[in-house]
Amino acid sequence: MKKQTLSLEHNIRFAEPFAEKSPVIIMLHGFGSDENDLFSFATELPKEYTIISLKAPIPMQPYGNAWYNIYFDDTRGKFSDDEQAITSRDLVGKCIDEIISKYKVSEENVTLLGFSQGTILSFAIALSYPEKVQRVVGLSGYINEGILKEGYKSNDFSNLKIYTSHGSADQVIPVSWAQKTKPFLENLNIPCKYSEFPVGHGVAPQNFYELKEWLEKN
Repeated sequence: MKKQTLSLEHNIRFAEPFAEKSPVIIMLHGFGSDENDLFSFATELPKEYTIISLKAPIPMQPYGNAWYNIYFDDTRGKFSDDEQAITSRDLVGKCIDEIISKYKVSEENVTLLGFSQGTILSFAIALSYPEKVQRVVGLSGYINEGILKEGYKSNDFSNLKIYTSHGSADQVIPVSWAQKTKPFLENLNIPCKYSEFPVGHGVAPQNFYELKEWLEKN
């Protein structure tokens, strides 16, 4: 079901059986994709979750959307527009509040599920506003410290848990960037499960089974 009543367009699948205060998974797609991409996973995720897949605000040509621009041809290497990323970080933070208010899901059971750029943003939201998020499932992304809220290290992360995975042959985001995630989070006393799979920039079937198992346990 497609809805447009939040600050961002989105697809939604309500929990079964429908109940107020259901746990919610909020999906953030990758660069150049849209709200339909990760939403294709929805039927495979536990039915007790309400699932909402958000559409990023920046339209791309000829199709797709982005949370912020990436300049692949920048002479300094891959360079992201951190100002746009911070704007999107705060927009999704606002959207979480709107989702809780409009759809009456549980504010104490919010999971962000991101892919690639959506993972980078999910980490930034969770570390900047841990009071809004209890879990992150981060696929094929990394932590960009440049888009974390100033003073984030003093936040209370006691209710935050993270699952993250990466393809060992990822040609878009180097696996070495992702390998820094677990030690970074553990330095903040945030529990993190990190896995690698023998794929490129994508999600292996065994990766999907593992993240489902992690969700059920956590």
